[in-house]
Amino acid sequence: GHESPSCRNQMNHHANTQYTSHRRTLELQLTSAFYTFRSLLLLPQMSWRPTYRSSKFRNVYGKVANREHCFDGIPITKNVHDNHFCAVNAKYLAIVTESSGGGSFIVIPVSQAGRIEPHHPKVCGHHGNVLDIKWNPFFENIIASCSEDSSVRIWEIPDGGLRRNMTEAMMELYGHSRRVGLIEWHPTSSGILFSAGYDYKILIWNLEQGEPVKMIDCHSDVILCMSFNTDGSLLATSCKDKKLRIIEPRSGRVLQHANCKNHRVNRVVFLGNMKRLLTTGVSRWNTRQIALWDQEDLSMSMVEEEIDGLSGLLFPFYDADTHMLYLAGKGDGNIRYYEITTEKPYLQYLMEFRSPAPQKGLGVMPKHGLDVAACEVFRFYKLVTLKGLIEPISMIVPRRSETYQEDIYPMTAGTEPALSASEWLSGINRDPVLISLKEGYQKPNQIVFKAPVKDKKGVVVNGIDLLENMPPRTENELLRMFFRQQEELRKMKEELTTKDVKIRQLELELNNLKNVSPVVNNV
Repeated sequence: GHESPSCRNQMNHHANTQYTSHRRTLELQLTSAFYTFRSLLLLPQMSWRPTYRSSKFRNVYGKVANREHCFDGIPITKNVHDNHFCAVNAKYLAIVTESSGGGSFIVIPVSQAGRIEPHHPKVCGHHGNVLDIKWNPFFENIIASCSEDSSVRIWEIPDGGLRRNMTEAMMELYGHSRRVGLIEWHPTSSGILFSAGYDYKILIWNLEQGEPVKMIDCHSDVILCMSFNTDGSLLATSCKDKKLRIIEPRSGRVLQHANCKNHRVNRVVFLGNMKRLLTTGVSRWNTRQIALWDQEDLSMSMVEEEIDGLSGLLFPFYDADTHMLYLAGKGDGNIRYYEITTEKPYLQYLMEFRSPAPQKGLGVMPKHGLDVAACEVFRFYKLVTLKGLIEPISMIVPRRSETYQEDIYPMTAGTEPALSASEWLSGINRDPVLISLKEGYQKPNQIVFKAPVKDKKGVVVNGIDLLENMPPRTENELLRMFFRQQEELRKMKEELTTKDVKIRQLELELNNLKNVSPVVNNV
């Protein structure tokens, strides 16, 4: 029954080994704890505060409108172009629709939510797919559209909305040789419109004359995005050539540019008067990414932050009044929001709105169209293609007080232009005309938007006739050129017919005078 000496030795050896192992582990833990404690003592700048700052927008939440306040039954376009296909102002909601034999969009008064009739009137004058639509910020009945038919058109929507299909535009602007993918209104001038085409050019249109006055020709590939600073004196562009540019638009001079190899830029937005830019794009590992830039120095980004590994485009929306940035992914239902500060870490993550329904695009309501009584600071109109649904999403600051919240509603840009087109073109810069939302937005713009009357002629910009001898590059372009020429021929035939009628009338009057004159002589 007694243990043998060899067995006892093995047990002692095993016990010694375990003791040594435990001792080493304890020594390592104590050493690590000592050095950690010492580093904390030697670094007095380290703070025990939480990682987030206190912010009045910390608890902003997204609220989806009830079904009766959504817009249902809309055949949203299936076009894969990277735009929102949606534009909204305080009066109307416009959505690009799926159509055959040309491009069209639907205009609905914002107050008339609910199911839309299948035969609701459309704006359908374009000969190709509509790629972008934008409401004039100063005239709520004026909307611009651009299309694959290489034209830009200006439309005037009658009060109360459309009663029948609209085919005749207020203005037809031809100057691009290929399809036009982007349009942007100037933020402070009433009659200036920018358009970017697949001919790699940006045209500046003076709508007081109905003609292009400047061609910006510094891009070597398709322009993906355009954004203005607050007074419209600077234009930022992102391009497929992987360059981010800041341009002085009146001269066309590139003031700054960045070669974005590690961060492929898709979208760019000016951050109000902070002298900063924010871009969304893709990192070298194909993850979605945002980057912050100093507009005075684009040699290197200030901050780069990876968002997630999804593939859809990230649309940035910046609210200069609250300094909040919203990031919405195309093809997913997420909207993340951040607060932007002038001090490090610059970007403060707040929260995320999640929805299972993917968004194709998002329209944004201007500030004077928000519900101030509900503390609404931002409102999206989300396009849900699969359901044919437009879903309003309100971003709300949760507050119990029923009084006006002045700290979240500072003075904001209104609907009165600060400049005319000719003033801006002459070199004048002015900040937007601000309004208060305290008494509710009431003052409509008294100026009337008028289309200029002009003869059809060649479009000459920078000494180049933009429409002369431009050969079509693809079969689609050939068809578009054919349709455009057919339209011009139809108008010329109408003019010839009216002139023929006038000539006949004049000939008859001349004959009458000849017949009367001998009688007079005889008398």
